[in-house]
Amino acid sequence: MKTLMVTISGVRGIFGAGLDAATIVRFAGAYGTWTRRRAEAAGRRPLVVVGRDARVTGDVCARLVTATLQSVGCDVLDAGLATTPTVEMGVVLEHGSGGIILSASHNPAQWNALKLLNETGEFLDPDQAREVIALADEEADTVSYDRLGSYEARDLLDAHIDAILNLDFIDRDAIARRGFRVAVDGINSVGAIALPRLLDRLGVTDVTVLNGEPNGLFAHNPEPLPAHLTGILDEVRTSGADLGLVVDPDADRLAFVADGGDYVSEELTQVLAADMLWRVKSGPFVTNLSSSRAIEDVAARYGEQTYRSAVGEVNVVVKMHEVGAALGGEGNGGVILPDLHHGRDALAGTAMILSHLATTGQRLSEWVADLPDYRIAKHKLSVDGLDAKALLAALATKYAAGGDGIRGVSTVDGVKVDLADGWVHVRASNTEPILRIYAEAPSDEAADALAERFKAELLAG
Repeated sequence: MKTLMVTISGVRGIFGAGLDAATIVRFAGAYGTWTRRRAEAAGRRPLVVVGRDARVTGDVCARLVTATLQSVGCDVLDAGLATTPTVEMGVVLEHGSGGIILSASHNPAQWNALKLLNETGEFLDPDQAREVIALADEEADTVSYDRLGSYEARDLLDAHIDAILNLDFIDRDAIARRGFRVAVDGINSVGAIALPRLLDRLGVTDVTVLNGEPNGLFAHNPEPLPAHLTGILDEVRTSGADLGLVVDPDADRLAFVADGGDYVSEELTQVLAADMLWRVKSGPFVTNLSSSRAIEDVAARYGEQTYRSAVGEVNVVVKMHEVGAALGGEGNGGVILPDLHHGRDALAGTAMILSHLATTGQRLSEWVADLPDYRIAKHKLSVDGLDAKALLAALATKYAAGGDGIRGVSTVDGVKVDLADGWVHVRASNTEPILRIYAEAPSDEAADALAERFKAELLAG
């Protein structure tokens, strides 16, 4: 069975079973043509930054992509094995025209993807993505021999780390003095390269790396969820480490293991980062509709404003620009720090959390204990043969009038109902005939009960 997903988020599929050389060349050529035309219209030479995670197919895909970009007239800066945020930073620092990241994020090893950036180092917005997809159906715009793009290979990681260390709220000296003992799960990808180098530059010398060979043969399911992380949980617990760092294969998502070996929910990564940043600077925060209410609770401590967007990093970033956000993120472990670039960045999140722990003298477990404690349940409801839009419309109508315990209803992305003691967000999947039902409440049992209640209400109409 062939699997290829072409969406506004990029091109993703199983290599050799949907994602093949011809497909990669077709979409890389379309993207390169689109980028070259935009750069030339602005009077610039097109430069595309390319980087990849450590998947086995990454090198093959990268060579196809870089050669194709050159063939349509784009200069190429090949960052090689690089995190997603490093490529994004590369576009910003090199004043590039765009970027391509070869990574299927948390998908299994047989998957790969082309994730596309514009000249600001941000993922293409929906209109831009549709333009590239339309070009992929046209004949390739190969240039003449005297207009071929150039090629340069260069590691951009140190430049990325330099930018982090230059932030005035990252206290490298305090981090070095604290003498942290840190464990890292590199999931056999670029995090195993980037995080140890970042920690070394921050003055952290006692570092243990699990799954540290970047060979793309993931030692466990690559999504950074507690069921997949028994190795690092045990390592932190038995070694007495101060904390553990967990990333996905392209290192844009970040989760923590607290001292003692307890997993810290991905939902709290952005909350920890905001709690750190609001101590040193003001500004609004943006997250998506499916992320924890804990961010609003922490914002209230500082008198700060939070905003919600539709699910998806590009939607969060658009809202961040709109409100001039000081920070943004997603509940999947994403931290977006516009002082660097507008993309999820596990390296920036790591530096922020270590700086806070070093300057306050807190342990991570103590800090987490001071944050709001909510639980999220994630359910699915099959709607095969049903009208998902009609079900969502009926749910929105039911709660539109408000009532006791109803704080508000949003239809920006599906339907979200805010309740006094929790919330429920229901949205249609883009890839399956299902509705995703996320519910948050003070306990696991209450969150599950809330999700089940809304399942019943959806089916009852």
